[in-house]
Amino acid sequence: MISVEKIRTVSYNKAKMYHDFYHFTQDPFNLTADPDFLYLSHKHSEVLDHLIYGIHHRKGFLLVTGEVGTGKTTLCKELLNRLGANVKTAFIFNANLPEIQLLQAIVEDFGIEARNRSKLALLDGIYQFLLEQAAGQGNAVLLLDEAQDLSDATLEQVRLLSNLETQKMKLLQIVLVGQPELEKKLAKPELRQLRQRIAIRSFLLPLNPEEINVYIRHRIRIAGGDQHVHFSDDAAIKIYQYSKGIPRITNLVCDRALLAGFVQHQNEITPEIVNRAIEEVEGVTV
Repeated sequence: MISVEKIRTVSYNKAKMYHDFYHFTQDPFNLTADPDFLYLSHKHSEVLDHLIYGIHHRKGFLLVTGEVGTGKTTLCKELLNRLGANVKTAFIFNANLPEIQLLQAIVEDFGIEARNRSKLALLDGIYQFLLEQAAGQGNAVLLLDEAQDLSDATLEQVRLLSNLETQKMKLLQIVLVGQPELEKKLAKPELRQLRQRIAIRSFLLPLNPEEINVYIRHRIRIAGGDQHVHFSDDAAIKIYQYSKGIPRITNLVCDRALLAGFVQHQNEITPEIVNRAIEEVEGVTV
């Protein structure tokens, strides 16, 4: 049986050699939010459908919350890929900005040319841009990731952006994406005006035990190794028991398990290998 110490002696460069061993064309369990590897569980599909509906029907404020590592950012990237060419988008990854800097980031991401960088000029530039979009039968979406980090003052500024409308429709659709703490923040009495404007709320759940197995096979297939490596059903159960269905933690364990399998020259990932991978994750990463 492979020891934790033996895994730890394998250098980073050598670890990447398992790509050749398993015939991978790319890393199947990278931690980056790569839409190419997106696995749409039932809940992921439901949340995505709700977002697309809310945007196309100009519902104004949409809210997506979920635990860390459940795939919120990846889902947002997939959403951007599915919106038509008539929908202009601004995706702010680091929403923890002062009001004026957030407005500047929005203007830059939309490609708006403002007269200057004053608050009044930025707001006027956004408004004129939105009017032009609406006149051409277009739409505009602002996605704010990690929105739980926004200050109350900045959230109030975001609410004021939603006031940019005509008599018939909302000019800007705003998607707030964040951890469950965002719901608690929005429950504050001082943010009740914003909370009352949220038309669609979605909560992104972790994967269930059956989905974990499919998720692992899906990522291995996309990476090109489906004929050269296999996680046993019992190994997938072990991974679920540890990760609780969180994709990011699942990726961590699967990556270490593949490395352990490579060191053992083993194409079948067993529960024993997964146990060792979990020990490695616990000792080094978590």
